[in-house]
Amino acid sequence: MNANNPLPNPLVLFHGSDHVIERPMLGLGREHNDFGRGFYCTEDPELAKEWAATHDRDGIANRYELDTANLSVLRLDDPRWCVLHWISVLVRHRTFRVRNPIAARGLRYLAARFPVVVEGYDLVVGWRADDSYFDYAEAFLNNAITVQQLAAAMRLGNLGPQVVLKSDRVFAPERLRFTGPETADRTVYAVRRETRNDAAREGYERLLLDLDEKGLYLSDAIREDIRDGDERLR
Repeated sequence: MNANNPLPNPLVLFHGSDHVIERPMLGLGREHNDFGRGFYCTEDPELAKEWAATHDRDGIANRYELDTANLSVLRLDDPRWCVLHWISVLVRHRTFRVRNPIAARGLRYLAARFPVVVEGYDLVVGWRADDSYFDYAEAFLNNAITVQQLAAAMRLGNLGPQVVLKSDRVFAPERLRFTGPETADRTVYAVRRETRNDAAREGYERLLLDLDEKGLYLSDAIREDIRDGDERLR
């Protein structure tokens, strides 16, 4: 999916799960998810299968076709947004460990300077914060890595964007059509997921070995009152 292009119609989506979901419904997912409550999908069936399978069981990649005509869409993968907008959305919806006063001030700073409202949209498209990505965001919030290191870390793992269905109108049967399940063999996809995560963690550890003396830490951004548009955020 290209942030500069409109969504295809129909949009083919996959949702990884441990069971078949023919009729997804709004409000059944976890509240404390990346972009709040919604139905989280990907355009990549292989990633959906990785999310679905565990070492103990096979998974299911549920396939859907979505009519995207006249839907309101928030594209957080659009170049006009910077990584701090994504962090701002994440800290609103997921629980972070605040380990120092900088993190506490950072929460207020992000809400004031990089606000993004996801409510009111039919679809939200943006980075997926798996466990590794969440750790990167938490490290930045606690002033352990710079904006530049965070942006580099976000490219690790090649997870691509996720598509979140956020409104009742998206789930109407005439708009969202289930087109069948695909099995995710645990002996293949659980291993792939583990390998991907291991590679991302190793890349992150290598990234941390490079001292980022000129990078922008959260404490710097707060002190200088950095705002959207600053070149250091791109």
